[in-house]
Amino acid sequence: MGIDAPETRNTGRKKKGAFGEAAKAYVTQLTLHKRVQLELDVQESDRYQRLLAYVYLEDGTFLNAHLVANGYAILDTHPPNVKYVDLFADLQQQARQEKLGLWAE
Repeated sequence: MGIDAPETRNTGRKKKGAFGEAAKAYVTQLTLHKRVQLELDVQESDRYQRLLAYVYLEDGTFLNAHLVANGYAILDTHPPNVKYVDLFADLQQQARQEKLGLWAE
C-alpha cells in the first residue's frame, strides 16, 4: 500500500514497465517462502477486494519504504490510506536524485 511498482505485463490501461521484471524478481527474492508482518491503514481492502497493507520482513525491514528507497517502486497513495505518504515522498526524492532503480538513465 502507498506504492506502485512497474508492471511486468500489459494490463488494461497500464503498460509493461522497463524495470518491472527487475522489481518483481527483487520482491520475490526478499519474500518468497518467508514470513512477513502486515500493518493496515484506514481501509483494509480496495474496490477489487485486494488486501491493502504495509509489509514488514522478518528482520524488521519496512518493505514498502525499502522498495521506494531503492527505486523499485514509486509513491502512489490513495486517501484515506496516507499514513506514510511523507516518508515515501522523501525516499522517492532521494532515490530519484541518486538515480537508483527505475530512476537510473
